[in-house]
Amino acid sequence: MVKANITWMSDFYLTELSDLPEVEISLFVIVLLIYLTTLAGNGALLLAIGTSDHLRTPMYFFLSNLSFLDILCPTVTVPKMLQILLSENKRISFVACMLQVFFLIDVISTEVFLLAVMAYDRYVAICSPLHYTNIMNKRLCSQLTAGTWLLGFLNSMVHTSLTFSLSFCGQNKVNQYYCDLHPVMALSCSSTFFPEMVVLLVASAIGGAAFLVTLISYIYIISAILHMHSSEGRHKAFSTCGSHLIVVCLFYGAAISTYARPASTYAHTQVRIVSMLYGVVTPMLNPMIYSLRNKDVKKALVKTLSLTEFL
Repeated sequence: MVKANITWMSDFYLTELSDLPEVEISLFVIVLLIYLTTLAGNGALLLAIGTSDHLRTPMYFFLSNLSFLDILCPTVTVPKMLQILLSENKRISFVACMLQVFFLIDVISTEVFLLAVMAYDRYVAICSPLHYTNIMNKRLCSQLTAGTWLLGFLNSMVHTSLTFSLSFCGQNKVNQYYCDLHPVMALSCSSTFFPEMVVLLVASAIGGAAFLVTLISYIYIISAILHMHSSEGRHKAFSTCGSHLIVVCLFYGAAISTYARPASTYAHTQVRIVSMLYGVVTPMLNPMIYSLRNKDVKKALVKTLSLTEFL
């Protein structure tokens, strides 16, 4: 009972972005600008898709979900990081830390599944264009999207409950800029073997399955594109698929290198920096990648922004 009380009453202290006080204001401005750019870019993409009739297709339906996830992901971590930079108060309560881990893993897991679904959507569009509307109908798209959110929620519930059922007594400085699975596990004074094994196995299974779906989809996609007779058709196909492939490589690479490792190796600074990629940088880049390489999105954005200025 005493151990349980210690666990629930403990506060954690997050690692600061820099030990140098003179650069804290500069870091605050940089992180704030990245966050605001992320909100503006993904918000504009959501607005363009929502207000444009010709973007109401399965591909853009999935893309709108991705943009929403890219708003949620940094929102889970960045506000606390900004508060620490301003106030130098690095304390975070046990409950707040647990919620931060839950929502972070939920968003990341959902995005892993969603990117695999988006790869399958491109496979159907390019390899079976005549049957695309029948296969990727509204019902299937809704079911696939709901499935990604549900699986992300369940995955996060499992990892969060296992991590925060551990005992925490003594060292309470999280070796990360925000609460995450491995840094929190490293603070436990009880055995972390089982939750670590679950993280490694589930991360490998989820990452492996999603990567396999994406890989197989793109093998068929590339083969189909290379057999196209029209150069315009090849260019358009490579343009839409290339955007998704860039996003997949950025996100999968950063996420797998962060979670598919033992907690003991998380102390390195480069690991913390890599984990910032999928949490802060990638969500900012995604709308730029999709809008800059897609004429339909660029037209919709221009039309939406012009209409907004008029109003």
